[in-house]
Amino acid sequence: MTATVPAECRMANDIARNLGHLPGEEAAEAIAGHIGRFWDPRMRRRLHEHVDAGADGLDPLVVAAVKLLR
Repeated sequence: MTATVPAECRMANDIARNLGHLPGEEAAEAIAGHIGRFWDPRMRRRLHEHVDAGADGLDPLVVAAVKLLR
């Protein structure tokens, strides 16, 4: 990944890597739970905006987690 990837995306991808050992839907739920509990609303908003703009550079599990957050 490059420095042009927003910080929220890098952090979300890190979470996905740490929880990627879980089965798909369970991993997405765990990622959504972590983001929902620990992230500031502004960070969540920027992540949602990035997904809406095409989700470039995001792990598919993060995209699934963002859909669960909505």
